[in-house]
Amino acid sequence: MYTFDKILSLINTEIKKLNWSRQPIGLYEPIGYVLSLGGKRIRPAIMLMAYNLYADDVISVIKPALGLEVFHNFTLLHDDIMDRADMRRGQMTVHKKWNDNTAILSGDVMQIEAYKLIAETPKKHLKEVLDLFSKTAAEICEGQQLDMEFETRTNVSTDEYIEMIRLKTAVLMAAGAKIGAILGGGNDEDASNLYDFGKAIGLVFQLKDDLLDVYGNEQNFGKKIGGDILCNKKTFLLIHALKKSERKNAEELNYWLNNNDENLGDKKIKVVTEIYNRLNIREACEEKMNYYYRKALDNLDKVQVPKAKKSELQKLAENLMHRID
Repeated sequence: MYTFDKILSLINTEIKKLNWSRQPIGLYEPIGYVLSLGGKRIRPAIMLMAYNLYADDVISVIKPALGLEVFHNFTLLHDDIMDRADMRRGQMTVHKKWNDNTAILSGDVMQIEAYKLIAETPKKHLKEVLDLFSKTAAEICEGQQLDMEFETRTNVSTDEYIEMIRLKTAVLMAAGAKIGAILGGGNDEDASNLYDFGKAIGLVFQLKDDLLDVYGNEQNFGKKIGGDILCNKKTFLLIHALKKSERKNAEELNYWLNNNDENLGDKKIKVVTEIYNRLNIREACEEKMNYYYRKALDNLDKVQVPKAKKSELQKLAENLMHRID
């Protein structure tokens, strides 16, 4: 059985073997750049770990796993343009290092390359995996569209937000887990339970991101703390604060939501964070994370393989739940 660290090492080794030294260099160099920045590689790791529940030859399915990672990074290139983000994993985003047009076109090529890697799936399961991947790719776009629409809405509910992050973030982790089960030979019930496991830890992952953007360490987090507050991003924390705030808290929160003076950015972060503290928003977010963490473990428990084989996936869920970066 492979540990997460061993699988991560395998993924990083294989990513380095991907050839981006092609012409025109201005198209392919940004792809090599963004993939060289690292990242947690959670999506391909989940796929290979799910596969490893049933089979040991994980290298035989490495190409579709890499496809998940390339596709994920493609979405980041485009997301960073839409969010006007300057930093990603502690380094300049592609659209800042080059320009918007380069990030768009390099991202487009990454999507094509992701499909080519997914198409390396063994023929027996190719249609099933491609259908699931294509459905997932469309869902991620749907989630991004909802995220953009939320920017101009003041009445976003927590249920709507959870649905948005399910689409934007969780479904790719879920698909990775299910693809691993399919390729490894797991039965339909196991594949479904692993999908739900991946979906639940994907929700935990995004809620943790929301939390770290306010309460994390900038050096560990790899981007500016309070960025979501500065751009009034509809995170779980802000949505829940708007729902709970009354009188003075509501007035103060709405004042800062309507104040986009860049010179007052640090003060805005400080004041909004203080409002979150008064309303116990951090605790509410942690409670929601715990709810999905327990759902993840419940779904993993239903998978019909010996408990010892599931220990690495359980550890992964624990690490995502308690990560600090």
